[in-house]
Amino acid sequence: MTEDHIPTVTRQALLTMMSAVRRTGILRAGVELRVFDAVAGAPTGPDEVATFCGTDPRGMRILLNALAATGLLVKDDDRFSLAPGADNTLVTTHPDYYGDAVRLAASDYEWDAIKRLGDAVRSGGSVMEVNAETPAYTFWEDFAALGTLNTPPIAELVARHVLPGTKERDEVKVLDVACGHGLYGYTLAGHDPRARIWSLDWPNVLAVTETNAEKLGVRDRARFIPGDMFEVPLGGPYDVVVVANVLHHFSTERARELLARMADAVRPGGQLVAIAISTSDEPPHLDPVPHLFSALMLAWTSEGQVHPLSDYEEMVTAAGFAPPKVHGLPDNPLRVLIADRV
Repeated sequence: MTEDHIPTVTRQALLTMMSAVRRTGILRAGVELRVFDAVAGAPTGPDEVATFCGTDPRGMRILLNALAATGLLVKDDDRFSLAPGADNTLVTTHPDYYGDAVRLAASDYEWDAIKRLGDAVRSGGSVMEVNAETPAYTFWEDFAALGTLNTPPIAELVARHVLPGTKERDEVKVLDVACGHGLYGYTLAGHDPRARIWSLDWPNVLAVTETNAEKLGVRDRARFIPGDMFEVPLGGPYDVVVVANVLHHFSTERARELLARMADAVRPGGQLVAIAISTSDEPPHLDPVPHLFSALMLAWTSEGQVHPLSDYEEMVTAAGFAPPKVHGLPDNPLRVLIADRV
């Protein structure tokens, strides 16, 4: 690699990086107050927006100008309208609304963790008394309720690759571990009436998971296992076990222990589906997302980090599964490893 491929560090670049927290806060406030809904119809003045959003007029004027400064709104005279693209990402009635992702990624939970990153680096793990591994952590309720836009296409990918391997079964029993929203299991159930889903998570999260099962019309085929995935009886044996978005919360050894526990719950010839963000062979500046997420895991868990894909493959085989097949989608950071139980 030559030096011209590496971005030069300048004062302006550092200033842009340091102001990111302000930009994120401004976006978060706009989403929280539904400012984008207020200006969606036609150019609108600050007083009208303040009335729609139920805010102080002076405060709203400052926020509108800040949103225009970030490029999310356009100001013309003293009226504001949506910037190109904001209508299908930031207006709540649009099917591609992205505001829920803003509410998750810009939540106080992540901010509180990342601002202690220096302390986490010193100690080698989270210094927060309440963090992502704490039982009944309320962030996971929000995650279950809001989900992310990365989830539905990955859930469809899982269904395409997993269901053909179950065609000889009269019933397809699926365990969804650390299920959160439950969409991986419920997407399988939506595609195949034979599927029965057991969703495992903390009790406070499962209350939201059950609501999602109702919305998706599969509640009659959903069962729930409340508790710690390392300790609660799993039942089974299952035809498919899904372990999604949780392996990066742990060290390699702890993740391997979890997968070995899942292997005991899968019938011979059944399938493991492991879904996780992974680092690649690319330099970090060319593939930044997993490395930034790994820093959050350092600040938010005791031993978590984003692992290389080769480590996930080793974890899966060490737990008693065949070498996994790896799947992914363009512009989606999640990788799907599917492996047969040997």
